[in-house]
Amino acid sequence: MSLKFITQKVAQAIDEDLMSAAGGFSVDQLMELAGLSVAQAVQKTYPTQKHPRVLICCGPGNNGGDGLVAARHLFHFGYKPSIYYPKQSKNDLYKRLVTQCNNLNIPFVEKASPKESDIIVDAIFGFSFSGDVRDPFKEVVRDLKETHVPIVAVDIPSGWDVEKGDPENQFFSPDTLVSLTAPKLCAQAFKGRHFIGGRFVPPSLAEKFDLKIPKYPEGDQVVQVQ
Repeated sequence: MSLKFITQKVAQAIDEDLMSAAGGFSVDQLMELAGLSVAQAVQKTYPTQKHPRVLICCGPGNNGGDGLVAARHLFHFGYKPSIYYPKQSKNDLYKRLVTQCNNLNIPFVEKASPKESDIIVDAIFGFSFSGDVRDPFKEVVRDLKETHVPIVAVDIPSGWDVEKGDPENQFFSPDTLVSLTAPKLCAQAFKGRHFIGGRFVPPSLAEKFDLKIPKYPEGDQVVQVQ
C-alpha cells in the first residue's frame, strides 16, 4: 500500500488528538509504545548473536524518552545496551525512565563511542526539532556521519529537517528508520530499511488525517514498509 507522509504540523496535531480527553492516551503510554517499536525493529534487523552491544543516544525531549524505553526493552530482549544521555531532563517521567534503566544496571556513558558498539540507536531529536545542532550533541551527530556502525533512527534522523530532509548531505543517513505513528515528509528521501511503529492509532483518527495504516503482522508493534 502507498504511504501517507505527514508534515510537522500534522504530526503535532495527531499527538494532540491522541493525548486529548477524546483520544485517552497519556504521553508515557505513547512513549512506551514508541520505545517498544524501536526495540522490535532492532531485534528484527540485528540479531543479538551478531550485534549484542547497542549504544542508545538520547536527547532531552520525547525522542530521548523513546530511546530510554527502547534501552529497557532491548535489555530484556538479550542485548547489552548502554545509554548516552548528556542533557537529562528533570521531568518526573524521564527521571522514572532513568530509574528503570538503572534498576537493570544499564550503563550511562559520558561519551558516545560508536566504535565500541554493534548498533547505534539515534534518539536525539524528533519531529519538533528545528534550527542548528548545538552542543553537547554537535560532536555525536558528526561522529554518526563518520561511523560505519549500523544506525537505527527514531522517527527522523537527527539533524534532518522534518519536511525537507537533508538536501545538502550535512548529516548522517541511517541504515534503518523507525517512523512513529506515520512517516514524516523527510522519510520520502530515505533509501534504507523503513519500519512504521504505530499500532495504536484508532480508525477514527486515521480517517480524520487520511493516514494509510499498514497491516501489522501477528502481534508485532512494527511493520517493515521498505
